[in-house]
Amino acid sequence: MAAPMSNVEEIRNRVILGEFGVRNVHTTDFPGNYPGYDDTWNLKKFEQNFKIDIIQMDENTLEFDMVGIDAAIANAFRRILLAEVPTMAVEKVFIYNNTSIIQDEILAHRLGLIPIKADPRLFEYRNAGDEEGTEIDTIQLQLKIKCTRNPRATKDSSDPSELYLNHMVYSKDMKWVPIGNQADVFADASIGPVHDDILLAQLRPGQELDIVMHCVKGIGKDHAKFSPVATASYRLLPEVTLLEPVEGEKAERLKRCFSPGVMEVEDCGGKRVAKVVNSRLDTCSREVLRHDDLKNLVKLGRVRDHFIFSVESTGILAPEVLVSEAIKVLMAKCQKFLSELDSAEME
Repeated sequence: MAAPMSNVEEIRNRVILGEFGVRNVHTTDFPGNYPGYDDTWNLKKFEQNFKIDIIQMDENTLEFDMVGIDAAIANAFRRILLAEVPTMAVEKVFIYNNTSIIQDEILAHRLGLIPIKADPRLFEYRNAGDEEGTEIDTIQLQLKIKCTRNPRATKDSSDPSELYLNHMVYSKDMKWVPIGNQADVFADASIGPVHDDILLAQLRPGQELDIVMHCVKGIGKDHAKFSPVATASYRLLPEVTLLEPVEGEKAERLKRCFSPGVMEVEDCGGKRVAKVVNSRLDTCSREVLRHDDLKNLVKLGRVRDHFIFSVESTGILAPEVLVSEAIKVLMAKCQKFLSELDSAEME
């Protein structure tokens, strides 16, 4: 069992999950609010307490802990990941021929939502009013495909995959058409859709698509198709504290009240005793509070300044790159704000 906190420390540092509500949800650690606590801003203290720990990372997902910051900063970071880290996406769709059953505007919308694998840091934003685009601000893709009958199909076959050729149009059929010197500049970059197996349309013999697409640089704040993440979220670190020893049948029931791995029952001197193993796995369901004989044996809380971030990339950029770019955007915003303050003081 953890050492008990003082009431003031708990209010400042923990969100408490009660049976009928959640307490301490507001930030209270500001200067002068609590006698004996110096909550004035201190950069050295912040640097000592702040840390980032990578918990899990693979090609498209990243989970990390950000400790020692306020919820406002954590949420600003999340919103930047969603809406202000730029990507390349289809913006202009020139349809020269579409004899499929899908309307032009529906097909254009589908194409716009296909994630395009191209590093946005290598491109510029297109100037307003510029319809043509250049090699520094535009990627051109082409979709040209026609469905025909398969002359080798058996006479009694009814399977479309055997009867027709090119009847399923996938994102892999979107081919990159270099503009200017792009073929040399991006020779090592396989520009095109992130995923090859996204179904765009189904055709029948005689139907065809002849489309040219212009991809431009943009941010999710302007349109969701530019968002670089499938999801970006955070949660506070759960904290489960036993207030007194729990043994026997109560310990077994207490264990079942939590997510698997949060609590275990161990042998201790011939007795079966409940022990908190990993609070991080708790989903904060508050199931234990439904049991009258258990609810006063445990305290459920969340650490106020410990954020567990989950970032899932759409595959355009690696998740660790997205986090790095989001930090740069946040730093630029802070610098702009400081510059505005300096300008206001000079006036």
